[in-house]
Amino acid sequence: MTQEELDALMNGGMDELSEDESTQEEADEATESTDTEAESTAEDILEENIKSAKLPLPATDENKMVHQLDDVTKESEEKASEIFDIIETISNELMEKEGSLNVILEVLNANIVLFEKLNEKFPDVESFQTQLVENKKAVEVANETVEVLQNSGDSIMNVMDIMQYQDIHRQKIERVINVMRALSKYMSTLFEGKIDDEKRVASATHIAGDTHNDIASTEDIEALLEQFGK
Repeated sequence: MTQEELDALMNGGMDELSEDESTQEEADEATESTDTEAESTAEDILEENIKSAKLPLPATDENKMVHQLDDVTKESEEKASEIFDIIETISNELMEKEGSLNVILEVLNANIVLFEKLNEKFPDVESFQTQLVENKKAVEVANETVEVLQNSGDSIMNVMDIMQYQDIHRQKIERVINVMRALSKYMSTLFEGKIDDEKRVASATHIAGDTHNDIASTEDIEALLEQFGK
Protein backbone atom coordinates (compact mmCIF):
# COMPACT_ATOMS: atom_id res chain seq x y z
CA MET A 1 0.00 0.00 0.00
CA THR A 2 1.36 3.40 -1.00
CA GLN A 3 1.58 6.41 1.22
CA GLU A 4 -1.18 8.12 -0.77
CA GLU A 5 -3.56 5.18 -0.25
CA LEU A 6 -2.75 5.10 3.47
CA ASP A 7 -3.43 8.84 3.78
CA ALA A 8 -6.72 8.45 1.94
CA LEU A 9 -7.75 5.59 4.24
CA MET A 10 -6.87 7.57 7.36
CA ASN A 11 -8.79 10.62 6.13
CA GLY A 12 -11.83 8.45 5.44
CA GLY A 13 -11.66 6.91 8.90
CA MET A 14 -11.47 10.34 10.52
CA ASP A 15 -14.48 11.49 8.55
CA GLU A 16 -16.48 8.45 9.71
CA LEU A 17 -15.37 9.08 13.30
CA SER A 18 -16.48 12.71 13.06
CA GLU A 19 -19.85 11.59 11.72
CA ASP A 20 -20.23 9.06 14.56
CA GLU A 21 -19.37 11.69 17.16
CA SER A 22 -21.86 14.11 15.63
CA THR A 23 -24.58 11.46 15.66
CA GLN A 24 -23.86 10.60 19.31
CA GLU A 25 -23.97 14.28 20.29
CA GLU A 26 -27.35 14.66 18.57
CA ALA A 27 -28.66 11.56 20.39
CA ASP A 28 -27.43 12.89 23.74
CA GLU A 29 -29.06 16.26 23.08
CA ALA A 30 -32.34 14.54 22.19
CA THR A 31 -32.19 12.47 25.40
CA GLU A 32 -31.47 15.54 27.53
CA SER A 33 -34.33 17.39 25.85
CA THR A 34 -36.72 14.49 26.57
CA ASP A 35 -35.61 14.33 30.22
CA THR A 36 -36.05 18.09 30.60
CA GLU A 37 -39.55 17.93 29.11
CA ALA A 38 -40.46 15.03 31.45
CA GLU A 39 -39.20 16.92 34.50
CA SER A 40 -41.04 20.03 33.39
CA THR A 41 -44.25 18.08 32.90
CA ALA A 42 -43.94 16.46 36.34
CA GLU A 43 -43.32 19.84 37.97
CA ASP A 44 -46.29 21.35 36.16
CA ILE A 45 -48.56 18.52 37.32
CA LEU A 46 -47.33 18.85 40.92
CA GLU A 47 -47.81 22.61 40.88
CA GLU A 48 -51.30 22.21 39.42
CA ASN A 49 -52.22 19.69 42.13
CA ILE A 50 -50.97 22.03 44.84
CA LYS A 51 -52.95 24.92 43.41
CA SER A 52 -56.12 22.83 43.12
CA ALA A 53 -55.82 21.46 46.70
CA LYS A 54 -58.08 23.09 49.27
CA LEU A 55 -56.32 23.34 52.61
CA PRO A 56 -57.37 23.06 55.31
CA LEU A 57 -59.92 20.42 54.37
CA PRO A 58 -63.51 21.08 55.38
CA ALA A 59 -64.51 19.72 58.80
CA THR A 60 -66.84 17.00 57.51
CA ASP A 61 -67.37 13.51 58.92
CA GLU A 62 -64.98 12.17 56.27
CA ASN A 63 -62.16 14.48 57.44
CA LYS A 64 -62.62 14.54 61.22
CA MET A 65 -59.68 12.52 62.57
CA VAL A 66 -61.25 11.25 65.78
CA HIS A 67 -64.48 10.48 63.94
CA GLN A 68 -62.57 8.31 61.46
CA LEU A 69 -60.59 6.56 64.18
CA ASP A 70 -63.82 5.78 66.01
CA ASP A 71 -65.17 4.24 62.81
CA VAL A 72 -61.98 2.19 62.40
CA THR A 73 -62.14 0.76 65.92
CA LYS A 74 -65.85 0.00 65.62
CA GLU A 75 -65.61 -1.72 62.25
CA SER A 76 -62.45 -3.56 63.27
CA GLU A 77 -64.13 -4.94 66.37
CA GLU A 78 -67.20 -6.00 64.40
CA LYS A 79 -65.16 -7.77 61.71
CA ALA A 80 -62.97 -9.47 64.30
CA SER A 81 -66.09 -10.75 66.06
CA GLU A 82 -67.37 -12.16 62.77
CA ILE A 83 -64.02 -13.87 62.11
CA PHE A 84 -64.02 -15.41 65.60
CA ASP A 85 -67.53 -16.77 65.01
CA ILE A 86 -66.48 -18.38 61.72
CA ILE A 87 -63.34 -19.86 63.26
CA GLU A 88 -65.33 -21.23 66.19
CA THR A 89 -67.81 -22.87 63.82
CA ILE A 90 -64.98 -24.53 61.85
CA SER A 91 -63.33 -25.70 65.06
CA ASN A 92 -66.57 -27.26 66.32
CA GLU A 93 -67.10 -29.06 63.01
CA LEU A 94 -63.57 -30.47 63.09
CA MET A 95 -64.08 -31.77 66.62
CA GLU A 96 -67.37 -33.30 65.56
CA LYS A 97 -65.78 -35.09 62.60
CA GLU A 98 -62.92 -36.28 64.80
CA GLY A 99 -65.47 -37.83 67.15
CA SER A 100 -67.19 -39.57 64.22
CA LEU A 101 -63.88 -41.00 63.03
CA ASN A 102 -63.14 -42.36 66.48
CA VAL A 103 -66.43 -44.27 66.35
CA ILE A 104 -65.47 -45.67 62.94
CA LEU A 105 -62.07 -46.66 64.31
CA GLU A 106 -63.70 -48.61 67.11
CA VAL A 107 -65.74 -50.57 64.56
CA LEU A 108 -62.72 -51.21 62.34
CA ASN A 109 -60.59 -52.39 65.27
CA ALA A 110 -63.38 -54.73 66.31
CA ASN A 111 -63.51 -56.10 62.75
CA ILE A 112 -59.76 -56.67 62.79
CA VAL A 113 -60.02 -58.72 66.01
CA LEU A 114 -62.88 -60.73 64.50
CA PHE A 115 -61.14 -61.45 61.20
CA GLU A 116 -57.91 -62.37 62.97
CA LYS A 117 -59.79 -65.05 64.91
CA LEU A 118 -61.62 -66.26 61.80
CA ASN A 119 -58.38 -66.33 59.80
CA GLU A 120 -56.67 -68.39 62.49
CA LYS A 121 -59.56 -70.81 62.68
CA PHE A 122 -60.20 -71.01 58.94
CA PRO A 123 -56.84 -70.27 57.25
CA ASP A 124 -58.07 -71.69 53.95
CA VAL A 125 -60.83 -69.08 53.62
CA GLU A 126 -59.25 -66.34 51.54
CA SER A 127 -61.99 -63.74 52.17
CA PHE A 128 -61.16 -63.64 55.88
CA GLN A 129 -57.53 -62.81 55.10
CA THR A 130 -58.58 -60.20 52.52
CA GLN A 131 -60.98 -58.44 54.89
CA LEU A 132 -58.35 -58.46 57.62
CA VAL A 133 -55.90 -56.64 55.34
CA GLU A 134 -58.55 -54.18 54.10
CA ASN A 135 -59.66 -53.30 57.63
CA LYS A 136 -56.08 -52.67 58.71
CA LYS A 137 -55.61 -50.32 55.74
CA ALA A 138 -58.85 -48.51 56.64
CA VAL A 139 -57.61 -48.07 60.21
CA GLU A 140 -54.37 -46.50 58.93
CA VAL A 141 -56.28 -44.06 56.71
CA ALA A 142 -58.66 -43.17 59.53
CA ASN A 143 -55.78 -42.54 61.94
CA GLU A 144 -54.10 -40.26 59.39
CA THR A 145 -57.36 -38.35 58.95
CA VAL A 146 -57.73 -37.93 62.69
CA GLU A 147 -54.18 -36.59 62.86
CA VAL A 148 -54.94 -34.07 60.09
CA LEU A 149 -58.07 -32.92 61.91
CA GLN A 150 -56.13 -32.50 65.14
CA ASN A 151 -53.41 -30.49 63.39
CA SER A 152 -56.08 -28.32 61.76
CA GLY A 153 -57.63 -27.72 65.17
CA ASP A 154 -54.25 -26.67 66.55
CA SER A 155 -53.76 -24.30 63.60
CA ILE A 156 -57.15 -22.72 64.25
CA MET A 157 -56.21 -22.16 67.87
CA ASN A 158 -53.02 -20.44 66.69
CA VAL A 159 -55.10 -18.21 64.41
CA MET A 160 -57.31 -17.26 67.34
CA ASP A 161 -54.24 -16.41 69.40
CA ILE A 162 -52.91 -14.22 66.59
CA MET A 163 -56.28 -12.50 66.29
CA GLN A 164 -55.90 -11.37 69.88
CA TYR A 165 -53.44 -8.76 68.58
CA GLN A 166 -56.36 -7.10 66.82
CA ASP A 167 -57.82 -6.26 70.20
CA ILE A 168 -54.45 -4.86 71.31
CA HIS A 169 -54.35 -2.67 68.18
CA ARG A 170 -57.86 -1.45 68.94
CA GLN A 171 -56.81 -0.50 72.46
CA LYS A 172 -53.80 1.41 71.09
CA ILE A 173 -56.03 3.36 68.71
CA GLU A 174 -58.46 4.14 71.53
CA ARG A 175 -55.55 5.40 73.63
CA VAL A 176 -54.52 7.71 70.77
CA ILE A 177 -58.13 8.92 70.52
CA ASN A 178 -58.24 9.68 74.23
CA VAL A 179 -54.97 11.63 74.03
CA MET A 180 -56.23 13.60 71.03
CA ARG A 181 -59.49 14.41 72.79
CA ALA A 182 -57.63 15.48 75.94
CA LEU A 183 -55.36 17.76 73.91
CA SER A 184 -58.36 19.20 72.09
CA LYS A 185 -60.12 20.00 75.35
CA TYR A 186 -56.89 21.46 76.77
CA MET A 187 -56.40 23.71 73.74
CA SER A 188 -60.03 24.79 73.92
CA THR A 189 -59.55 25.70 77.57
CA LEU A 190 -56.43 27.74 76.73
CA PHE A 191 -58.31 29.78 74.13
CA GLU A 192 -61.37 30.40 76.29
CA GLY A 193 -62.29 34.05 76.85
CA LYS A 194 -64.46 35.97 79.29
CA ILE A 195 -66.54 37.52 76.52
CA ASP A 196 -68.89 35.55 74.30
CA ASP A 197 -67.94 35.58 70.63
CA GLU A 198 -71.33 37.05 69.76
CA LYS A 199 -70.56 40.11 71.94
CA ARG A 200 -67.12 40.75 70.50
CA VAL A 201 -66.35 43.67 68.20
CA ALA A 202 -66.08 42.61 64.59
CA SER A 203 -62.51 42.15 63.33
CA ALA A 204 -61.14 44.93 61.17
CA THR A 205 -60.79 43.93 57.55
CA HIS A 206 -57.89 46.28 57.00
CA ILE A 207 -55.57 48.06 59.45
CA ALA A 208 -53.31 51.00 58.65
CA GLY A 209 -49.80 49.77 57.97
CA ASP A 210 -50.88 46.46 56.42
CA THR A 211 -48.61 45.59 53.52
CA HIS A 212 -51.19 43.49 51.71
CA ASN A 213 -54.33 44.37 49.89
CA ASP A 214 -56.11 41.05 50.46
CA ILE A 215 -59.09 42.05 52.55
CA ALA A 216 -61.26 39.29 53.97
CA SER A 217 -64.95 40.04 53.91
CA THR A 218 -67.21 39.62 56.92
CA GLU A 219 -68.90 36.72 55.19
CA ASP A 220 -65.55 34.94 54.74
CA ILE A 221 -64.68 35.35 58.42
CA GLU A 222 -68.09 34.16 59.58
CA ALA A 223 -67.90 31.15 57.24
CA LEU A 224 -64.45 30.29 58.60
CA LEU A 225 -65.59 30.55 62.22
CA GLU A 226 -68.63 28.44 61.44
CA GLN A 227 -66.43 25.79 59.83
CA PHE A 228 -64.11 25.55 62.84
CA GLY A 229 -67.08 25.50 65.16
CA LYS A 230 -68.47 22.32 63.63
